[in-house]
Amino acid sequence: MKIQLPKLSDYKNTYLTAQVNIPLPTVVVPDGGQLDQLPKPNTQLTGWPWDVQVKAEIYEKNLVWPKLTVVTPSYNQEKYIEQTIRAVLLQNYPNLEYIIMDGGSTDGTKEIIEKYAPWISFWEIKKDNGQGHAINKGFSLASGAYYSWINSDDYYLENTFHKVMSTFMATKTEFVYGYSQNFDAEKNETSLTRTLPLLDALIRMPTLQQPATFWSAKIHQPIWEELVCSLDYELWLRMLPGKKKKLIKAPLAVAHVHQEAKTHNPEMGKNWARDHELICSPDAHGPVTQWKLRYLLHRIWIKINKYI
Repeated sequence: MKIQLPKLSDYKNTYLTAQVNIPLPTVVVPDGGQLDQLPKPNTQLTGWPWDVQVKAEIYEKNLVWPKLTVVTPSYNQEKYIEQTIRAVLLQNYPNLEYIIMDGGSTDGTKEIIEKYAPWISFWEIKKDNGQGHAINKGFSLASGAYYSWINSDDYYLENTFHKVMSTFMATKTEFVYGYSQNFDAEKNETSLTRTLPLLDALIRMPTLQQPATFWSAKIHQPIWEELVCSLDYELWLRMLPGKKKKLIKAPLAVAHVHQEAKTHNPEMGKNWARDHELICSPDAHGPVTQWKLRYLLHRIWIKINKYI
């Protein structure tokens, strides 16, 4: 199947017709940070991001911090989305545009989003055509210099925005990525995934951890909405070859391990297989050539990076 990408300008025009003011307002951060301003969370948990925040003064006042746009696609994630939202807002980043696009949740997600509405640049609860559609609609409204998306069952770690944006400001890189953690609540276990430095020659090997990725708006491309599970992987195949990339060797985000998550849901097997067929079709990215050689080089690259 040929890759068919929507025009984000068409989505944007729909919002302009609906009299949405673009650019959207940025999140206002008081001098003391957001912690005392935000509503009390619906949990007795402590630590990040419940009763801890990034110190607002970490962002030097004499520097011009570029605008960062974060999009959260959501659907029926009332168990996790408050953590997602708080972990964005309590970064206390001084130039943040935060957008939540919910596909019409039928659980308590709507009430949680409304609870934090004063601190969200734009939010919408409306039936959509899936995760890719939600992400595309969100980025059609974006005015940031840098982008990221965080799913509503994942969350950023403390100081992530400062680490990432400082890296963008100090280098000419176009894509910043880092390690990620997986948290299994049932087992109460946290595991670390160390991402390899990304080589264009090995880009067909899926190693990037989506929650820990950030990129320049200048290189952004729309999501292929036909995909259900591998939409991030396919985006990297189109967007990243030839671009300047920088790895932060530290965990930047956490992904929850649960049965509803696409990565861990056995019922998603058919969707993963269909995505693979679409991506590898001749009119898309084609089959992976010289697979054995690529796999061998990948294993060698893993061993090399154990000593770097």
